[in-house]
Amino acid sequence: MYLGFDLGTSGLRTILVSEGGEILGSEEAHYEVSHPHSGWSEQDPAAWIAACQKTLNALRAANPAAVTAIRGIGISGHMHGATLVDKNGDVLRPCMLWNDTRSAQEAAKMDGTDGFRALSGNIVFPGFTAPKVAWVAKHEPEIFAQIHKVLLPKDYLRYWLTGEYFGDMSDAAGTSWLDVGKRAWSAELLEKSGMRRDQMPDLVEGSEAAGMLRSSLASDWGIEGPVTVVGGGGDNAVAACGVGCFSEGDGFVSLGTSGVILAAKECFSPKPESAVHTFCHAIPNTWYQMGVILAATDCMNWLSKNLGPTPAELSGLLGPTISGPSDIRFLPYLSGERTPHNDSRIRASLIGMDVGTGHAELTQAVMEGVGFALRDNLEALKSTGTDLKRVLAIGGGAASEYWVEMLATLLDMPIDLPEAGDFGAALGAARLAIVGVTGADPKDVMTGPKVAKTVSPRSEFSDAYSEAYEEYRALYPAIKAIKK
Repeated sequence: MYLGFDLGTSGLRTILVSEGGEILGSEEAHYEVSHPHSGWSEQDPAAWIAACQKTLNALRAANPAAVTAIRGIGISGHMHGATLVDKNGDVLRPCMLWNDTRSAQEAAKMDGTDGFRALSGNIVFPGFTAPKVAWVAKHEPEIFAQIHKVLLPKDYLRYWLTGEYFGDMSDAAGTSWLDVGKRAWSAELLEKSGMRRDQMPDLVEGSEAAGMLRSSLASDWGIEGPVTVVGGGGDNAVAACGVGCFSEGDGFVSLGTSGVILAAKECFSPKPESAVHTFCHAIPNTWYQMGVILAATDCMNWLSKNLGPTPAELSGLLGPTISGPSDIRFLPYLSGERTPHNDSRIRASLIGMDVGTGHAELTQAVMEGVGFALRDNLEALKSTGTDLKRVLAIGGGAASEYWVEMLATLLDMPIDLPEAGDFGAALGAARLAIVGVTGADPKDVMTGPKVAKTVSPRSEFSDAYSEAYEEYRALYPAIKAIKK
């Protein structure tokens, strides 16, 4: 039996999987995100440990015999977080999360330094780990002086599980300290950002062993025999393992808290100026590129919080099919934006409302704004030479038939919807553990889900959506000029 942990922004999901891939149990535990100041986003790593304990105890209660036979653990986690620990392994301050943008000045300075884009293959975004730690050096020097290790969120959870400091290539690629082409820490990038190699964990590939489960935890959970904890990876790379996306031409669109269009790559071919992320995959000798928007379903959550009905109720107001674009434009920059703008200061806007605008009209505008932003991401990916013919839709937003049909039309490609079931990052993490323990070929383990339905573009609305998209594109520079 194998465990897959998916350490998300708002909660931890744990699944129990047999060697043949059958999911025997699944549990979730949730925790809070703190926003003490504008642009700040923090979390207490102790909440991750409590969530891990809670989900394991629940799985053990429901599946005692299966839990006894666990032999491997894989971990997926939200990327870019700065979890700082001292020489005793104690956490020095709350973890600064992926959507924390306080380090914009530090990021801009690093991004303008020779070597950073060339070696890391990416713009240094404010959400990345290196500028966050530089912010700590400037504003919390007493904390910075005590740093023994900088760990990404899932790697802190691994440290608690094993007592050892390890990381993996896919997650480390989002720090701005990794030579992404060589899949190794860059001594040059570390030195230029005031860090040392000994402050970094050792790196392994996603399916390689990265410690053994501590005997005390194995005893507490009733596990018999040794348990290997593998490297795991960043959430999107591991989600790609869960849906079988690791060959050139494979891709998916994710409508989660953030929005992603991801394409697997067989070689390292970055184009940093596009604001496309080029990262190591969790599979050896493989990379991926993705465009990222910082708020996708988060925009619907925001709308729901202000209007009252749930996101599902708001979505239901629109019905299952599209009938053309709205006259209202929504720029979904609630927390700034990454691809293609790399702008941490820009904020969201609603433009074109009138006295008759109601819940349905606002919902349509918000969904379209997210769709237009993902179209921006696709155009950025195309500029790097990436060519996607179709994608799989994952994430909570994919439950909206209206949203998926609108995206298919905006992106001008078929979108496949998987059959209902467990897949994605938690399953991908368990699959990495299976490969690591058994030595199986990833292609035999990381198969794609069965497709329940393919949503095709609505060609009769293509021109109208293209015109609306051009209107949307023209709004960013106008809003940016006002925002100065």
